[in-house]
Amino acid sequence: QVPLVESGGGLVQAGDSLRLSCAASGRTFSSYAMGWFRQAPGKEREFVAALSWSGATTYYADSVKGRFTISRDNAKNTVYLQMNSLKPEDTAVYFCAADRSVVTRKSPYWGQGTQVTVSS
Repeated sequence: QVPLVESGGGLVQAGDSLRLSCAASGRTFSSYAMGWFRQAPGKEREFVAALSWSGATTYYADSVKGRFTISRDNAKNTVYLQMNSLKPEDTAVYFCAADRSVVTRKSPYWGQGTQVTVSS
């Protein structure tokens, strides 16, 4: 088990920034790939960003590339999602996920989500 707890969501205006955090429990955090997904009302959960266990390799959805940055601090068992130049279409519940291999929608470990609302 890898309990995950997201935080940092909120209500912001278009163009603002937010930083989401995902804190993990356990001593094996550094061995897991981590990722962020989001789900807007009435839509499927979609991939946002992911990074390898070392943080050396990152992946981004085209819709957030250049605006969002994923990072991790293995000493703090935490993964971050820095979101800049936010748009109303970024409004969603954001979830972090962990996987021994590649993070996908089928990954076994998920947080409860944090709401991000971007007003125009």
